[in-house]
Amino acid sequence: MKIISVGEILWDLYPGSEHLGGAPFNFAAHARRLEHEVLFLSAVGNDSRGNRAIARLADLGLSCQFVPRIAGQPTGFVSVDLQDGNQPRYVIHRPAAYDFVQLSDTGLDEIAEWRPDWIYYGTLHQMDMRGKEATERLIGRCPDARRFYDINLRASSFTPELVTRLVDTADVVKLNEAEVRAVAQILGAPFYSLEQFCREYAEWFDWEAVCVTRGANGCALLVKGEYVEAAGYSVHVRDAVGAGDAFAAAFLHGLASDWRPRQIADFANRLGALVASRDGAVPPWEPEECRALVRHSAT
Repeated sequence: MKIISVGEILWDLYPGSEHLGGAPFNFAAHARRLEHEVLFLSAVGNDSRGNRAIARLADLGLSCQFVPRIAGQPTGFVSVDLQDGNQPRYVIHRPAAYDFVQLSDTGLDEIAEWRPDWIYYGTLHQMDMRGKEATERLIGRCPDARRFYDINLRASSFTPELVTRLVDTADVVKLNEAEVRAVAQILGAPFYSLEQFCREYAEWFDWEAVCVTRGANGCALLVKGEYVEAAGYSVHVRDAVGAGDAFAAAFLHGLASDWRPRQIADFANRLGALVASRDGAVPPWEPEECRALVRHSAT
């Protein structure tokens, strides 16, 4: 696949350490490890964190062509507090360099000539008008690229109007159980079950696929009318930051490989669990490690 990932790159700041992250960056890094061609669109500041971010992109095999340095703006960062079960709580510091994504007409022409298969985007980056405009220009210039919306709602970083527009734009949507209820409330529709949500919303918005992550309980998935629920895998959670983004990359990998829904769900559960068992959003991992995981008891 050829994938464009557009959005934030930032540093997750923990007490005593920091790791490079941001959902679009995390997704791009894991998709690249799955051997897809990936263009990442973002921005960093002209500061030490920006220097380290650029070096990390190169280490991961991601081009910096569309990750400019923005003078006068800091490289993005987020304060992360791990709560019970090592689940993250975030404080997002903005404005940040990624809010100032620069996409010239020449850059758009180069991307269109590259002929991407997918455009990946989230919610946070598009709360700023410049991020919203960049994504809309990409979609308009690459009309044949399918659109993957990873909802990733963060407190005070979305509006009902924005979420409504983005779900309507998408071909594939990924969200977690809490976001299912939030989206149902935003759109004023009753929520009865995950299967009901997946089927009804896929029909209303003409989604090709929708996936709901359920943490240790695995996921629920609807692909072309076939619904499955797949149990999770037993790991000691060290850091859940980035696990959902790894899951998203694995989900799209299986979907584009035309796997059956249960196989897609199983692979995505494995990779998400493996990343959650390690520090940082993009830790090293090997395919054999995914295969070695032990499944939870069926639920």
